[in-house]
Amino acid sequence: MNTIGYFEIQSSDPAREIRFYETVFSWKFIKEEYVPIEYYRIETNGINGGLLKRPAAIPPTACGTNAYVCSVMVENFDKTAESILKNGGIVALPKFAIPGRCWQGYFIDQDNNTFGIFEVDANAQ
Repeated sequence: MNTIGYFEIQSSDPAREIRFYETVFSWKFIKEEYVPIEYYRIETNGINGGLLKRPAAIPPTACGTNAYVCSVMVENFDKTAESILKNGGIVALPKFAIPGRCWQGYFIDQDNNTFGIFEVDANAQ
């Protein structure tokens, strides 16, 4: 109880975001036919989630977020960051050390959704 058990991503162009997250993180997307909106179940190697057709306007950039931001644990921060940028993502907050714990950074996908990545590294300084 009282732990994060599911996440959702909103998208004005679900096919584009599906390609992005499949390519960068190897997530699997399954279209849900029984729900009354365009919705895809997301299977990861951790917490699973969903992607839905955005029901409102895309939020503007440079305004911060008004939702929880999820960070994905990755094996190699720099390699993943390169893939994010190559696939249309942009840097929101560059890589920084959380000393003794990890390397962290934040990015924005092509629909202005903010997400983080981190690489566990006890030697991060």
